[in-house]
Amino acid sequence: MGKLDGKIALVTGGSTGIGFATAQRFIAEGAAHVFITGRRQEALDEAVKQLGGKNVTAVRGDTSDLADLDRLYSVIKKQAGHLDILFANAGGGEFAPLGSITEKHFDDTFNVNVKGVLFTVQKALPIFKDGGSIILNASIVSIKANPGFSVYSATKAAVRSFARCWTVDLKERKIRVNTLSPGPIDTPGLRGLGKTE
Repeated sequence: MGKLDGKIALVTGGSTGIGFATAQRFIAEGAAHVFITGRRQEALDEAVKQLGGKNVTAVRGDTSDLADLDRLYSVIKKQAGHLDILFANAGGGEFAPLGSITEKHFDDTFNVNVKGVLFTVQKALPIFKDGGSIILNASIVSIKANPGFSVYSATKAAVRSFARCWTVDLKERKIRVNTLSPGPIDTPGLRGLGKTE
């Protein structure tokens, strides 16, 4: 028996890197079905193939686009009826030293890393099982300074704050909210720093 036998899970940004590895682990732990998202259809198709395809569904979309999130949750509701686990992992960032930060840089980074996380979680709640688990992917940079990475770092600090607040907001439903704050991991995202998933 696996730890996740019978559970329905969603991993955003699940086509590569940490998200893909998490989807693999969820399947290995017995999840009944894992939904993954990403913005590139080719990467999603390859991920489904590598994950075995049988109990995995890929839904192309951008977590910062609320219509894409509505479509995602419509698919999950139709195919599985509910969610037990949500890993809000999609995100990205670029280096921009203070003095060269543009409005576009700020908006793009906050849209994916903060707005995307907020509405990914909020829009999941109607189909989320009481007693389920929400995991947010933050970063060590939410507490450790790196030059030229202030906007990204601020978004990850916001994610940590979300987890603290949502733990209180969701306690009556016994939904756990945790944050991961990894350091640098050798993933396509790190190697191609500056791109979002």
